[in-house]
Amino acid sequence: MENLIFSLNATVPVFIMMVLGMVFNKTGIMDEAFASRLNKFVFLIPLPALVFKNLAETDAKEAWNGKFVVFCFLVTFICIVISSLLSLFLKDRGLRGEFIQASYRSSAALLGMALIENIYGSSVMGPLMIIGSVPLYNIFAVVVLEITAEDTDKGISLGKLLNVLKGIVTNPILIGIALGILWTFFEIPFEGIFCKTVSGVAATATPLGLMAMGASFDLKKAMGNIPAAAVSSLLKLIGFAAVFLPVAVKCGFKGEEIIAILIMLGSATTVSCFVMAKNMGHEGVLTASAVMITTLMSPFTITLWLFMLRSLGII
Repeated sequence: MENLIFSLNATVPVFIMMVLGMVFNKTGIMDEAFASRLNKFVFLIPLPALVFKNLAETDAKEAWNGKFVVFCFLVTFICIVISSLLSLFLKDRGLRGEFIQASYRSSAALLGMALIENIYGSSVMGPLMIIGSVPLYNIFAVVVLEITAEDTDKGISLGKLLNVLKGIVTNPILIGIALGILWTFFEIPFEGIFCKTVSGVAATATPLGLMAMGASFDLKKAMGNIPAAAVSSLLKLIGFAAVFLPVAVKCGFKGEEIIAILIMLGSATTVSCFVMAKNMGHEGVLTASAVMITTLMSPFTITLWLFMLRSLGII
Protein backbone atom coordinates (compact mmCIF):
# COMPACT_ATOMS: atom_id res chain seq x y z
CA MET A 1 0.00 0.00 0.00
CA GLU A 2 2.88 2.37 0.80
CA ASN A 3 4.40 1.87 -2.66
CA LEU A 4 0.99 2.44 -4.26
CA ILE A 5 0.49 5.66 -2.34
CA PHE A 6 3.96 6.89 -3.34
CA SER A 7 3.37 6.06 -7.01
CA LEU A 8 0.00 7.81 -6.95
CA ASN A 9 1.57 10.87 -5.33
CA ALA A 10 4.23 10.89 -8.06
CA THR A 11 1.99 10.43 -11.09
CA VAL A 12 -1.56 11.63 -10.36
CA PRO A 13 -0.45 15.29 -10.03
CA VAL A 14 1.12 14.93 -13.49
CA PHE A 15 -2.17 13.72 -14.92
CA ILE A 16 -4.05 16.53 -13.15
CA MET A 17 -1.71 19.11 -14.70
CA MET A 18 -2.65 17.83 -18.16
CA VAL A 19 -6.33 18.01 -17.27
CA LEU A 20 -5.83 21.58 -16.09
CA GLY A 21 -4.41 22.42 -19.51
CA MET A 22 -7.54 20.98 -21.12
CA VAL A 23 -9.74 23.03 -18.78
CA PHE A 24 -7.75 26.20 -19.48
CA ASN A 25 -8.18 25.58 -23.21
CA LYS A 26 -11.95 25.07 -22.92
CA THR A 27 -12.35 28.22 -20.85
CA GLY A 28 -10.28 30.32 -23.27
CA ILE A 29 -7.42 31.00 -20.85
CA MET A 30 -4.97 28.95 -22.92
CA ASP A 31 -6.01 28.94 -26.58
CA GLU A 32 -4.33 26.92 -29.33
CA ALA A 33 -1.97 29.72 -30.37
CA PHE A 34 -0.81 30.29 -26.80
CA ALA A 35 -0.35 26.54 -26.22
CA SER A 36 1.73 26.31 -29.40
CA ARG A 37 4.03 29.14 -28.28
CA LEU A 38 4.29 27.62 -24.82
CA ASN A 39 5.27 24.25 -26.31
CA LYS A 40 8.03 25.92 -28.31
CA PHE A 41 9.28 27.80 -25.25
CA VAL A 42 9.45 24.63 -23.15
CA PHE A 43 11.31 22.84 -25.96
CA LEU A 44 13.88 25.63 -26.38
CA ILE A 45 14.58 26.67 -22.78
CA PRO A 46 13.24 24.76 -19.71
CA LEU A 47 13.69 21.18 -21.00
CA PRO A 48 17.35 21.69 -22.01
CA ALA A 49 17.91 23.40 -18.66
CA LEU A 50 16.37 20.40 -16.87
CA VAL A 51 18.55 17.75 -18.53
CA PHE A 52 21.63 19.96 -18.06
CA LYS A 53 20.84 20.38 -14.37
CA ASN A 54 20.33 16.64 -13.82
CA LEU A 55 23.73 15.87 -15.33
CA ALA A 56 25.60 18.84 -13.88
CA GLU A 57 24.55 17.79 -10.37
CA THR A 58 25.78 14.23 -10.93
CA ASP A 59 29.08 13.01 -9.50
CA ALA A 60 29.18 9.89 -11.66
CA LYS A 61 32.96 9.49 -11.30
CA GLU A 62 32.56 8.70 -7.62
CA ALA A 63 30.80 5.38 -8.23
CA TRP A 64 31.14 4.71 -11.96
CA ASN A 65 29.66 1.36 -13.03
CA GLY A 66 30.59 0.75 -16.66
CA LYS A 67 28.76 -2.56 -16.89
CA PHE A 68 25.53 -0.95 -15.72
CA VAL A 69 25.82 2.02 -18.10
CA VAL A 70 26.56 -0.26 -21.08
CA PHE A 71 23.59 -2.48 -20.17
CA CYS A 72 21.25 0.54 -20.06
CA PHE A 73 22.61 1.74 -23.41
CA LEU A 74 22.25 -1.62 -25.18
CA VAL A 75 18.78 -2.36 -23.80
CA THR A 76 17.56 1.11 -24.76
CA PHE A 77 18.88 0.60 -28.28
CA ILE A 78 17.14 -2.80 -28.58
CA CYS A 79 13.85 -1.28 -27.34
CA ILE A 80 14.13 1.42 -30.01
CA VAL A 81 14.68 -1.22 -32.70
CA ILE A 82 11.67 -3.26 -31.52
CA SER A 83 9.47 -0.14 -31.44
CA SER A 84 10.62 0.81 -34.93
CA LEU A 85 9.77 -2.61 -36.35
CA LEU A 86 6.32 -2.59 -34.76
CA SER A 87 5.66 0.91 -36.09
CA LEU A 88 5.78 -0.46 -39.65
CA PHE A 89 2.26 -1.82 -39.09
CA LEU A 90 0.97 1.78 -39.01
CA LYS A 91 -0.06 3.12 -42.41
CA ASP A 92 0.35 6.78 -41.47
CA ARG A 93 4.08 7.55 -41.60
CA GLY A 94 3.67 10.54 -39.30
CA LEU A 95 2.23 8.30 -36.59
CA ARG A 96 5.18 5.93 -36.82
CA GLY A 97 7.62 8.46 -35.38
CA GLU A 98 5.26 9.27 -32.52
CA PHE A 99 4.63 5.58 -31.82
CA ILE A 100 8.34 4.76 -31.71
CA GLN A 101 9.21 7.61 -29.37
CA ALA A 102 6.26 7.07 -27.03
CA SER A 103 7.02 3.33 -26.78
CA TYR A 104 10.63 3.52 -25.62
CA ARG A 105 11.12 6.90 -23.97
CA SER A 106 10.63 6.89 -20.19
CA SER A 107 10.23 9.59 -17.58
CA ALA A 108 13.66 8.60 -16.27
CA ALA A 109 14.80 11.94 -14.92
CA LEU A 110 11.56 12.88 -13.14
CA LEU A 111 9.81 9.78 -11.79
CA GLY A 112 12.96 7.64 -11.89
CA MET A 113 15.10 9.78 -9.61
CA ALA A 114 12.23 10.32 -7.18
CA LEU A 115 11.44 6.61 -6.88
CA ILE A 116 15.06 5.50 -6.46
CA GLU A 117 15.75 8.11 -3.79
CA ASN A 118 12.50 7.27 -1.99
CA ILE A 119 13.55 3.62 -1.64
CA TYR A 120 17.34 3.86 -1.24
CA GLY A 121 18.04 7.48 -0.34
CA SER A 122 20.97 9.06 -2.17
CA SER A 123 22.02 6.86 -5.08
CA VAL A 124 24.21 7.22 -8.16
CA MET A 125 22.33 4.53 -10.06
CA GLY A 126 19.71 7.00 -11.26
CA PRO A 127 22.24 9.42 -12.80
CA LEU A 128 24.21 6.51 -14.28
CA MET A 129 21.02 5.15 -15.85
CA ILE A 130 20.33 8.61 -17.26
CA ILE A 131 23.82 8.75 -18.80
CA GLY A 132 23.32 5.29 -20.34
CA SER A 133 19.85 5.87 -21.76
CA VAL A 134 18.72 9.50 -21.99
CA PRO A 135 21.22 10.69 -24.65
CA LEU A 136 20.13 7.73 -26.79
CA TYR A 137 16.46 8.58 -26.07
CA ASN A 138 16.90 12.06 -27.46
CA ILE A 139 19.18 11.30 -30.41
CA PHE A 140 16.84 8.65 -31.79
CA ALA A 141 13.80 10.81 -31.04
CA VAL A 142 15.25 13.52 -33.26
CA VAL A 143 16.07 10.97 -35.98
CA VAL A 144 12.70 9.20 -36.11
CA LEU A 145 10.64 12.37 -35.79
CA GLU A 146 12.65 14.13 -38.48
CA ILE A 147 12.47 11.22 -40.93
CA THR A 148 8.77 10.53 -40.41
CA ALA A 149 7.73 14.19 -40.55
CA GLU A 150 7.91 14.18 -44.36
CA ASP A 151 6.10 12.32 -47.14
CA THR A 152 7.30 8.73 -47.55
CA ASP A 153 6.95 8.93 -51.33
CA LYS A 154 9.94 11.22 -51.50
CA GLY A 155 12.19 8.63 -49.92
CA ILE A 156 15.23 9.34 -47.79
CA SER A 157 17.12 11.88 -49.86
CA LEU A 158 20.47 13.53 -49.16
CA GLY A 159 18.56 16.64 -48.16
CA LYS A 160 16.53 14.69 -45.61
CA LEU A 161 19.68 13.10 -44.17
CA LEU A 162 21.24 16.54 -43.85
CA ASN A 163 18.08 17.74 -42.10
CA VAL A 164 18.35 14.84 -39.67
CA LEU A 165 22.00 15.69 -38.96
CA LYS A 166 21.13 19.35 -38.54
CA GLY A 167 18.25 18.41 -36.25
CA ILE A 168 20.60 16.38 -34.05
CA VAL A 169 23.30 19.04 -33.87
CA THR A 170 20.90 21.91 -33.17
CA ASN A 171 18.41 20.07 -30.95
CA PRO A 172 18.18 22.08 -27.69
CA ILE A 173 17.73 19.01 -25.50
CA LEU A 174 20.81 17.29 -26.97
CA ILE A 175 22.78 20.50 -26.50
CA GLY A 176 21.69 20.51 -22.85
CA ILE A 177 22.86 16.89 -22.45
CA ALA A 178 26.23 17.61 -24.10
CA LEU A 179 26.84 20.64 -21.88
CA GLY A 180 25.79 18.67 -18.80
CA ILE A 181 28.20 15.82 -19.59
CA LEU A 182 31.05 18.28 -20.17
CA TRP A 183 30.19 20.11 -16.94
CA THR A 184 30.35 16.85 -15.01
CA PHE A 185 33.50 15.62 -16.78
CA PHE A 186 35.45 18.75 -15.93
CA GLU A 187 34.02 18.74 -12.38
CA ILE A 188 32.86 22.34 -12.57
CA PRO A 189 31.00 23.32 -9.37
CA PHE A 190 27.26 23.66 -9.90
CA GLU A 191 26.42 26.21 -7.25
CA GLY A 192 25.68 29.82 -6.48
CA ILE A 193 23.67 32.23 -8.61
CA PHE A 194 24.10 30.19 -11.79
CA CYS A 195 22.82 27.02 -10.09
CA LYS A 196 19.76 28.74 -8.65
CA THR A 197 18.94 30.42 -11.96
CA VAL A 198 19.21 27.21 -14.00
CA SER A 199 17.29 25.24 -11.36
CA GLY A 200 14.51 27.84 -11.37
CA VAL A 201 14.15 27.70 -15.15
CA ALA A 202 14.35 23.88 -15.14
CA ALA A 203 11.58 23.68 -12.54
CA THR A 204 9.12 25.18 -15.04
CA ALA A 205 9.67 22.47 -17.67
CA THR A 206 7.29 19.84 -16.34
CA PRO A 207 4.28 21.97 -15.25
CA LEU A 208 4.36 24.20 -18.33
CA GLY A 209 4.92 21.26 -20.68
CA LEU A 210 2.08 19.27 -19.13
CA MET A 211 -0.41 22.11 -19.26
CA ALA A 212 0.55 22.97 -22.85
CA MET A 213 0.08 19.32 -23.78
CA GLY A 214 -3.34 19.22 -22.16
CA ALA A 215 -4.37 22.43 -23.92
CA SER A 216 -3.29 20.99 -27.29
CA PHE A 217 -4.99 17.64 -26.73
CA ASP A 218 -7.73 16.83 -29.26
CA LEU A 219 -10.02 14.15 -27.81
CA LYS A 220 -11.68 13.36 -31.16
CA LYS A 221 -8.36 12.73 -32.87
CA ALA A 222 -7.12 10.80 -29.86
CA MET A 223 -10.02 8.35 -30.09
CA GLY A 224 -8.93 7.46 -33.62
CA ASN A 225 -5.40 6.69 -32.36
CA ILE A 226 -6.41 4.69 -29.30
CA PRO A 227 -5.30 1.27 -30.71
CA ALA A 228 -1.79 2.56 -31.53
CA ALA A 229 -1.57 4.46 -28.23
CA ALA A 230 -2.73 1.37 -26.31
CA VAL A 231 -0.08 -0.85 -27.92
CA SER A 232 2.58 1.78 -27.28
CA SER A 233 1.50 2.07 -23.64
CA LEU A 234 1.51 -1.72 -23.19
CA LEU A 235 5.09 -1.87 -24.47
CA LYS A 236 6.13 1.02 -22.26
CA LEU A 237 4.66 -0.21 -19.00
CA ILE A 238 4.82 -4.00 -19.28
CA GLY A 239 6.34 -5.39 -22.48
CA PHE A 240 9.94 -4.19 -22.30
CA ALA A 241 10.19 -4.70 -18.54
CA ALA A 242 8.89 -8.27 -18.85
CA VAL A 243 11.59 -9.07 -21.41
CA PHE A 244 14.63 -7.28 -20.00
CA LEU A 245 14.22 -7.36 -16.20
CA PRO A 246 14.96 -11.13 -16.11
CA VAL A 247 17.99 -10.44 -18.32
CA ALA A 248 19.16 -7.78 -15.87
CA VAL A 249 18.84 -10.21 -12.96
CA LYS A 250 20.84 -12.85 -14.85
CA CYS A 251 23.52 -10.26 -15.50
CA GLY A 252 23.91 -9.88 -11.74
CA PHE A 253 22.15 -6.57 -11.15
CA LYS A 254 20.14 -6.17 -7.97
CA GLY A 255 18.80 -3.65 -5.50
CA GLU A 256 19.01 -0.03 -6.63
CA GLU A 257 20.41 -1.13 -10.01
CA ILE A 258 17.25 -3.12 -10.72
CA ILE A 259 15.05 -0.22 -9.59
CA ALA A 260 16.85 2.12 -12.00
CA ILE A 261 16.46 -0.40 -14.83
CA LEU A 262 12.77 -0.84 -13.98
CA ILE A 263 12.21 2.91 -14.27
CA MET A 264 14.12 3.01 -17.54
CA LEU A 265 11.95 0.24 -18.98
CA GLY A 266 8.57 0.57 -17.32
CA SER A 267 7.83 4.12 -16.20
CA ALA A 268 5.39 6.48 -17.91
CA THR A 269 6.19 8.04 -21.26
CA THR A 270 7.85 11.39 -20.59
CA VAL A 271 6.01 14.63 -21.43
CA SER A 272 9.04 15.81 -23.43
CA CYS A 273 7.96 13.29 -26.11
CA PHE A 274 4.96 15.46 -26.83
CA VAL A 275 6.96 18.68 -26.76
CA MET A 276 9.47 17.31 -29.27
CA ALA A 277 6.79 15.81 -31.52
CA LYS A 278 4.88 19.10 -31.71
CA ASN A 279 8.04 21.06 -32.44
CA MET A 280 9.22 18.71 -35.18
CA GLY A 281 6.20 18.76 -37.47
CA HIS A 282 3.89 16.14 -35.90
CA GLU A 283 0.35 16.50 -34.56
CA GLY A 284 1.35 14.98 -31.22
CA VAL A 285 -2.09 13.46 -30.57
CA LEU A 286 -0.90 9.86 -30.42
CA THR A 287 1.95 10.96 -28.15
CA ALA A 288 -0.40 12.86 -25.85
CA SER A 289 -2.69 9.82 -25.65
CA ALA A 290 0.24 7.56 -24.75
CA VAL A 291 1.50 9.99 -22.12
CA MET A 292 -1.95 10.22 -20.52
CA ILE A 293 -2.52 6.44 -20.57
CA THR A 294 0.90 5.57 -19.16
CA THR A 295 0.73 8.35 -16.57
CA LEU A 296 -2.64 7.09 -15.35
CA MET A 297 -1.66 3.41 -15.30
CA SER A 298 2.00 3.57 -14.19
CA PRO A 299 1.27 3.83 -10.43
CA PHE A 300 -0.39 0.41 -10.61
CA THR A 301 2.07 -1.28 -13.00
CA ILE A 302 5.16 0.01 -11.16
CA THR A 303 3.71 -1.06 -7.83
CA LEU A 304 3.06 -4.52 -9.29
CA TRP A 305 6.66 -4.75 -10.53
CA LEU A 306 7.99 -3.62 -7.14
CA PHE A 307 5.86 -6.19 -5.36
CA MET A 308 7.09 -9.00 -7.62
CA LEU A 309 10.73 -7.97 -7.29
CA ARG A 310 10.40 -7.63 -3.53
CA SER A 311 8.71 -11.03 -3.22
CA LEU A 312 11.54 -12.64 -5.18
CA GLY A 313 14.17 -11.01 -2.98
CA ILE A 314 15.72 -9.06 -5.86
CA ILE A 315 15.24 -5.68 -4.17
